[in-house]
Amino acid sequence: MTIHWCGTGLSAIPGLRRLIEAGHEVTVWNRTLDKARDAVGDLTPRIEVFDIDRLGAELQPEDVVVSMLPADWHVPLAELAIAKGAHFVSSSYISPEMRGLHAKAQIKGVSLVNEVGLDPGIDHLMAHALVTDYRTSPRCDASNALKFLSYCGGIPKHPNPFRYKFSWSPLGVLKALKSPSKSLRDFREFTAPRPWDALGHYTAPLPSPETFEVYPNRDSLPFIEEYRFDPTWRIDTFVRGTLRLDGWAEAWKDVFTEVETASDARLKEMSDTFWGENAYGEDEPDRVVLCVSLEAADASGPVWHKTYVMDAWGDARGSAMARLVSVPVSLAVEAAMAGELPAGVQAAPSEPEMVQRWLAEVGRLTQHLDIVDHT
Repeated sequence: MTIHWCGTGLSAIPGLRRLIEAGHEVTVWNRTLDKARDAVGDLTPRIEVFDIDRLGAELQPEDVVVSMLPADWHVPLAELAIAKGAHFVSSSYISPEMRGLHAKAQIKGVSLVNEVGLDPGIDHLMAHALVTDYRTSPRCDASNALKFLSYCGGIPKHPNPFRYKFSWSPLGVLKALKSPSKSLRDFREFTAPRPWDALGHYTAPLPSPETFEVYPNRDSLPFIEEYRFDPTWRIDTFVRGTLRLDGWAEAWKDVFTEVETASDARLKEMSDTFWGENAYGEDEPDRVVLCVSLEAADASGPVWHKTYVMDAWGDARGSAMARLVSVPVSLAVEAAMAGELPAGVQAAPSEPEMVQRWLAEVGRLTQHLDIVDHT
């Protein structure tokens, strides 16, 4: 079995190097040979210029295709994998087009694994662990009111006046600010046209508690089923969101005003400016904070409440973001090769033993990973 790893961008390298160093057969495909050689040339000579037709000619049954390329490549590569009887892995959200490949993948007996990076990915593992823990608790009761919160953010380890730094083009961040979100609040669906319409604060239970600004991200509601919430459970709050340094909204208020009506050309101009002013410097550490919390309460107050809390930052191993995105991808590759995953389109695993095994690996990538019992 050969792993065909496509793309050697900033968030791809640690997981790729892990697979090569573990002795797996890996061919690296990248649009720029020199960039790939700089990244892994010390470990392997098997580096090719990315071309989907050449990849298809080499792909064999039971191989694994990994897409760390832009999102528009995921579905074509997944379709190629199905045609060749190979597995597919990416860290990205499952698009409707990807989900549409589920039946074909099942017929061919191959796994199309997505949402196995940081967010989505590690957050899914934590959510599955919490739901499993609560479901088996004696305090689990259909009459309880549940609050689920999942907040993740990449932030500068050393805060700057802009309260944010970019490790790649800011254009994606700016476009995301124009996206509406859906979540649950007070047992009802809550829609926010823009992030700043739903801005709140969250105090992370780190060793030294720290308050961040948070807002809902995308559509949280499909993840109620993804996380195996029982249909009979009463859900007061369900939010998957983004975490930013305290003071971020004030620093970005002029950006919010302009981005609302900005053309694509203006967004590109803004992106170039931000990249010049607020990009990470060489060897400057980034930071990633992720908190996933589930609370159950009856009429007297909370009866069960646990939070996974993770804090990681760049060190001699490289950036925290790169580790936390790409190493889970490499775990998914190994799971697909070992036949541990079902056929079809899927997100990060929910099976308890695998969840705990993956979280143990994640713990080695961080400076702090803990589960806090608040009750």
